[in-house]
Amino acid sequence: MTSPCINICHLDDNDICVGCYRSATEITTWKDLDNKDRKQILAKAQERELTLNVPNSH
Repeated sequence: MTSPCINICHLDDNDICVGCYRSATEITTWKDLDNKDRKQILAKAQERELTLNVPNSH
């Protein structure tokens, strides 16, 4: 399974990459994980993307 990195590598104040929505720990351990663990990270990253990209309702 390939990395979801899209070469927009910048961590926000919560150590979440604004490009792939993985945490710094998830990024650094990616190469050592099996596909089951990688799929779990991808699911978390997708949830983060949806949560972080919700427009303010003001």
